[in-house]
Amino acid sequence: MTLPQATKTLVQCDFDGTITERDVSYLVLDAFAEGNWRPLLQEYEEGRIPVGEFNTKAFAMVKADEATLLKFIDGKIMIRPGLQEMVDCCDRKGLRLVVVSNGLLFYVKAMLEKAGLGKLEMYAAHTCLQPSGMEVCYIGHDGKQMPAGLKESYSRHFLQQGYRLIYVGNGASDVLPAQYADKIFARDTLLASLREKQIECQPFDDLSEVACALERV
Repeated sequence: MTLPQATKTLVQCDFDGTITERDVSYLVLDAFAEGNWRPLLQEYEEGRIPVGEFNTKAFAMVKADEATLLKFIDGKIMIRPGLQEMVDCCDRKGLRLVVVSNGLLFYVKAMLEKAGLGKLEMYAAHTCLQPSGMEVCYIGHDGKQMPAGLKESYSRHFLQQGYRLIYVGNGASDVLPAQYADKIFARDTLLASLREKQIECQPFDDLSEVACALERV
């Protein structure tokens, strides 16, 4: 991949488990999936299916509408401390902050709007409730549906636009896209994986630590 020289900086941030303190999708699936979705999770965690396939198959077991799901989520999942500080820092520094998530766009958008951050740029899975269950699809930067690799696709796209990439994440699905970045902030599974691969990264507990580090970018 031939890249233009980076002249600007973009912060690509995961949502579930990174901006939030817990994974929203797992909470929803535990409460509403009409079937055993855990074997699918095991397949994903063992690398036998991509995260997009996991979400598509697991959420097909959910027949509740978005309003019901949002009412259930409300108050059960907290935004990780420091998000506003990170947003403010990016604004001051002229850094483009983009949320790219394998989660579902309707709850990503609703939770960020409740936090007063509904204007953040965000990309996640689109959903449509059918009688047979929830349909989940991922739309790439080119407007085309894609079966897997949403985060990596956006990371490559941002690089091709001439951005220097900074990555903030926590999960297994962040491992590949994070490796496109010049600087990585990591916790949980992502942190353990990068350390195992001996890839440099900065651990964080809350997002105020990321904000402080971004001040020095």
